[in-house]
Amino acid sequence: MKNNLTFNLRGIQIRKYLTCICLSMILLSATAQHDASKNPVDKTDLSFSPGSNSTSVNPDTRLIVTFRQPALLGTSGRIMIFDASDDSLVDVLDMSIPPGPKNTRTPAPYDTLTWEIEEKFLADNPPRFAPLPLDDIYQHTYIGGKLESDVYHFYPVLIRGNTAVICPHHNSLKYNKTYYVRIDSGVFNFPGNMAFSIEGKDQWTFSTKESGPSLDNELFIVTTDGTGDFNTVQGALDYMPAENPDKKTIFIKNGTYEEIVYFRDKNNITLLGEDREKTIICYANNGIFNARPTGDRAEMIRRFRNRRAVFSAHNCNDICLANFSTVSLGEMPAQAEALLVIGDRIIVDNVTIDGSGDALQATGNIYLNRCSVKGFGDNVLGYGAVFFNECDMISTYGPHLWVRNTNENHGNVFVNSTFSTIGDVETVFARAPGSASYSFPYVEAVLLDSRIEGIRPEGWGQVGEKTDDIRYWEYNSTRMDNGEPADISGRAPYSRQLTMEQDSAIIAFYRVPSNILDGWVPVAKPVIIPKATELELIKGDDLLVDPVIFAIPDPEFQWYKDGKKINGQNSTMLSITGLKKKHAGSYILEATGPFGKVKSQSIKITVK
Repeated sequence: MKNNLTFNLRGIQIRKYLTCICLSMILLSATAQHDASKNPVDKTDLSFSPGSNSTSVNPDTRLIVTFRQPALLGTSGRIMIFDASDDSLVDVLDMSIPPGPKNTRTPAPYDTLTWEIEEKFLADNPPRFAPLPLDDIYQHTYIGGKLESDVYHFYPVLIRGNTAVICPHHNSLKYNKTYYVRIDSGVFNFPGNMAFSIEGKDQWTFSTKESGPSLDNELFIVTTDGTGDFNTVQGALDYMPAENPDKKTIFIKNGTYEEIVYFRDKNNITLLGEDREKTIICYANNGIFNARPTGDRAEMIRRFRNRRAVFSAHNCNDICLANFSTVSLGEMPAQAEALLVIGDRIIVDNVTIDGSGDALQATGNIYLNRCSVKGFGDNVLGYGAVFFNECDMISTYGPHLWVRNTNENHGNVFVNSTFSTIGDVETVFARAPGSASYSFPYVEAVLLDSRIEGIRPEGWGQVGEKTDDIRYWEYNSTRMDNGEPADISGRAPYSRQLTMEQDSAIIAFYRVPSNILDGWVPVAKPVIIPKATELELIKGDDLLVDPVIFAIPDPEFQWYKDGKKINGQNSTMLSITGLKKKHAGSYILEATGPFGKVKSQSIKITVK
């Protein structure tokens, strides 16, 4: 069967509430079960991706079926992938296994499906006594490695409108292989006793690429439609070696990547999105769906800190994350970081972090630049030193920060940043510096030149009896609505208002990131990626070339044509009005900064 589906989500913007609507609208009754023995679905109404008999498919592909009408996801049957060379079974998704513990963030259709096996399991295992993942009865996949702590619960099928996105287990498919897919009746059902199945070897087959991209490359491309080196962000990260003597860049093109991303023990990697608003990594993950296990295995349990996050980097150094959004899906509050980073010399630039409780967890020496952090409260959690430059902190109702640094390192420092709430809500900058039986008497949160709204008069949450070493410091806070000085007359007595007259040295010290980040100066060599390397235009057209650029700090720019400097063209964009024949040529953008000089790939422009 020949199919020509191109499944392309590039350019789709997604927000949490839109995603929930998208997942819900396809179901009239997700719990309905139908007799699958009569009325088969006409397969000429279907399209597959990869299309049957496709070649050069990335091994990390999702398997996508688009129906003419909404499908009901069942709780029986299997999706199976076979190696065509010997008919061996290489992967199976058993729909009789529930995806993970149900909770207030469980998306449709899984929120209405029930499994007898789960009901019996929960009767013997109350949620507060969560077993280790491999000991429970839910779906499991390894993400980022093969340790027990790399096991996650996951949704085997994602529903988007009339489209079912099938998610094979991570790394189950290999290069230079031909596969065929079988789907049992019962996986998908339809009203009117219509059923769907794929049987035999020749209804849905595809072949993967002969080999992956060379690890000598500096640039690797991820696209949702399979035209890049990888289909998923996790696929690209899994491909990266543990040791990178030279920086590798993973360029994520516009699209919605609904996946949990987790990598550990890696370095020298830049993940760069094409557009902050249109490159979206999201998932309905949280601290119930992927809970940290309880019990007396303390060392093991500590390795599960990342489980509830959408995107996490654990024990990673010299990592740059730039120009994309990471979103924890679900409207109800949960412990669900959109981003979790643990390591040293990590830069996060121009990233939207849209989480829930504990929206951002950061431990190590971390630099955030021009980011937004949004959540339901305790939005920044961590034990490390984190420097926020020109960042927007947005809370639904809870405290912005829950800082837990010790006297061995600095805490959270904000320069030229904003603190605000959504709606008619007031909160505090930070909550009490303690957790259960643990106390953090050296907690530090320093705000310089902040613009604020929705902050209670006291400014800071309650603390314990010991306040001598707490650094809740604030300088030059202004109102967001009119720029006037904020009313600080009711600030908590254990906080301190810095003044230029008495504290100029302290203020100057905290403005410098390296003073906070254990001597590390956040510098990232520019990455310049043209959106096209060849452009064919008509005489009289206007030219606008806008490459994707990442660099810390902001460099100086200069455009060149055929090796010669173009006067006046010293921004990130190349703009020419009314093209003439003389404008044809080879263009290069050069960036200059403390990292030296970096040139872009040549862009050939033809004028007809």
